Amino acid sequence: MPHQKGIKSIAQNRKAYHDYFVEEKLECGVALFGTEVKSIRQGKVNLKESWAQVRKGEIWVEGMHISPYEQGNQFNRDPLRGKKLLLHKAEIRKLDAAVMRQGYTLIPLELYLKEGRVKLALGLCRGKQLHDKRDSLARRDSDREIQRALRNRQK
Repeated sequence: MPHQKGIKSIAQNRKAYHDYFVEEKLECGVALFGTEVKSIRQGKVNLKESWAQVRKGEIWVEGMHISPYEQGNQFNRDPLRGKKLLLHKAEIRKLDAAVMRQGYTLIPLELYLKEGRVKLALGLCRGKQLHDKRDSLARRDSDREIQRALRNRQK
């Protein structure tokens, strides 16, 4: 079967945009087993409570739940096991320095297929305070009202 062209989104972490300011996004590969890839292609993955951390010069995603593949029997892995992210060493060093010095957090934002391969959009994020969350909600509501008024005026 030939590789599919383009990008197909599998899962998004919308809660991350509510809880964090996303400063920078990186695309990285994920080291997975075959049954995990098949389960991801079926859309059985959850990014909601996941995060990434640097351990011994490697970046690992924790808390990303990939449901066991139904026909996988003995080849299925633990759904919550840590998954290694594939990045260049220079990128890992840069992210590690930002996390250590400036208090940033690494959060998985989106999981998608790009030309048949599983990719993860990793965000370098800074946490929001409660008043920041309220401001972003108010801004989103006002933008929605403006768009609604513009649509009604055009009719």
